[in-house]
Amino acid sequence: MSSMSKSTFCRLLVALLVGSLLLASGASGRNREDVTGVWEGAISLPGTELTITVEFAWDDDEVLTGKVDIPMQGAEDLPLANIERVGDKLTFDLPGVPGEPKFDGTLSDDGQTLSGDFTQGGAAFPFTLRKKDVAEMEKEARQLKKTLSELEAFIDTTMVTWQVPGLAIAIVNGGEVIMSRGFGLRNIDDSLPVTENTLFAIGSSTKAFTTMAMGMLVYDGLLDWDEPVRTYLPTFRLYDDFASERMTPRDLVTHRSGLPRHDFMWYGSSRTRQELFDRLRYLEPNEGFRAKFQYQNLMFMTAGYLVGQLAGSTWEDVVRTRIFEPLHMNNSNFSVDESQRSTDFSLPYRRDDEQVALMPFRNITTMGPAGSINSCAADMANWVRLHIEGGKVGQVQLVSEAAITEMHTPQMVISTPEEFTERLHTSYGLGWFVECYRGHERIHHGGNIDGFSALVSLLPRDKLGIVVLTNLNGTPLPEIVSLYATDLLLGLEPVDFNGRARVRFEAARKARGKQDKTKEARCKDTKPAHKLEEYVGEYEHPAYGVIKIDRVGKKLRIKYNFLDSELEHWHYEVFQATVEEMGDEKVKFQFLTNTRGDVDRISTLLEVSIDEIVFERRASAAMSSPEFLAKFVGEYEMAGQVIRFEIKGDSTLVAVVPGQPIYDLEPYRGTEYNLKGLSGFSVEFVIDDKEGVIEANFKQPNGVFTAVKIK
Repeated sequence: MSSMSKSTFCRLLVALLVGSLLLASGASGRNREDVTGVWEGAISLPGTELTITVEFAWDDDEVLTGKVDIPMQGAEDLPLANIERVGDKLTFDLPGVPGEPKFDGTLSDDGQTLSGDFTQGGAAFPFTLRKKDVAEMEKEARQLKKTLSELEAFIDTTMVTWQVPGLAIAIVNGGEVIMSRGFGLRNIDDSLPVTENTLFAIGSSTKAFTTMAMGMLVYDGLLDWDEPVRTYLPTFRLYDDFASERMTPRDLVTHRSGLPRHDFMWYGSSRTRQELFDRLRYLEPNEGFRAKFQYQNLMFMTAGYLVGQLAGSTWEDVVRTRIFEPLHMNNSNFSVDESQRSTDFSLPYRRDDEQVALMPFRNITTMGPAGSINSCAADMANWVRLHIEGGKVGQVQLVSEAAITEMHTPQMVISTPEEFTERLHTSYGLGWFVECYRGHERIHHGGNIDGFSALVSLLPRDKLGIVVLTNLNGTPLPEIVSLYATDLLLGLEPVDFNGRARVRFEAARKARGKQDKTKEARCKDTKPAHKLEEYVGEYEHPAYGVIKIDRVGKKLRIKYNFLDSELEHWHYEVFQATVEEMGDEKVKFQFLTNTRGDVDRISTLLEVSIDEIVFERRASAAMSSPEFLAKFVGEYEMAGQVIRFEIKGDSTLVAVVPGQPIYDLEPYRGTEYNLKGLSGFSVEFVIDDKEGVIEANFKQPNGVFTAVKIK
């Protein structure tokens, strides 16, 4: 064998696929019936097998012609040239390619096997092809038709069982799309059917697009998986200083930041991606950095933000130009608002009291890199092919095969025990879950967002990829259908994952019913300690944002991000809200009181794995407006001493006391201001309906002292 390096060969092989190929020419044809037909096999390259399919036929001029498919390279129907058959020797070329690639083979005695050497640029690699019997090919076609028919019947049945209105599926097998179609309805009221082009939200299946974009930047030399994030984003900061310094791009996308989900912080928030990024420093971790797998959407948002910053644009622009466009994913987008401008999109649904009901679209473009992509079966088939074919699209290497391998390789162990023996050793790669499924490598990622559930799964070694998209919130059907299709196409006896899921579903429903009948600890006959209007106001957490409490009639009402609910008094200072978006889950909010007896904080358990999150009451913005402050400007007399109040700048009231420093006043509540830097000291202005401001009461630890305004 020649000493030509592997890298040289790879470059020549790439050239093979991008070069201009000449039309095939035929040569002598002794026993022509022995070689015509389809031959399948592989070229043995160092460390891998390059599968190929060769087909020989006679044209109208009785010239032997041929073509070759190389699925891993995305090459189809490449013409062969200089086909020669002399005895048991059969040779043919791939014309117009550097290195003069040539197949030099010998037929077996029965004429069913062709083996020999594939040479290019002086290097030789063994190849073996086996002729496919026509009857066998027809049998395989019939079997595939039977398999797909069985799968379609299964989908029809299980959609009814799980009350799923619509489903789209795409299956890629051996580099070919063998199924791409829709089932059921995308719009129940208008009876509009699902097609292969119907848009669905794919939720967290988006995460693999983010890691793909990162892999491309790694290839460009703009990013290193293991360089600290601060190298690229100097303002990146977490609650834990050690994690802030050591966090890498690889850490961002492998769920090992030490942070729990903290989803209430962003879900339904109107904050920008930059604003969420700036507030990461206030989110409390519950585990050590890199200590445990904990699913974390905000880190993926940060990864997408990083992609945009490095590219000098946005995450959306990078994914659109470098992934969507080359893959011809022309229907895919980044916002449910954009989906609704399409002529073929699905509405989102949920199960409500065992009935299917329409639910609102949820726009999560701010969290885009973690889950905002909307796509269809036809587009997602191209995405799956990219992964199965080693990062190649047709004759173009869109992303390096090494990058694809990196994404599919376990990076973080998931210590949760496996429920079933068919699925073992689940880990997380780069934007993908990695597991062993019945002896086969399986790469997958699901996605769930309001009204939609999806799953993308790959079996790279088996050249199999399956995409299932549905329009029902939180349904297990994508996983059920995907695993059933996997079993059928691998020739395995299907496992009853549907039955298992039904058992879990019924058990969970009974548990919920039992829980509903069990009264939660509640003290009877209690009342709030304050009048309802004393709870009204805005309460803020530096990361989670603002909770607004209003009084509506004889009830309090809470507004926070997506939450807009009446507050039911539970007991003492605890009130309860019903979160409709979370299946009418109950969330409790406790009002806390300071030493003055004023309600000044709200404590709530929005993240169960850490201590309760405390929102501190903030003063009304009106208290800092020049118009409001102007009321208090002037001189006040107390015990023969004149105290003057002035406005500093546009929004700060100050107190000038003879013989003392000038005190800045900080808004507290109503007309009361705290003296900055003096704990327990404040001044409250008294307003008369007719005369306006008449006095200022200085509240101190040793008493209250009144200064009368000088007219």
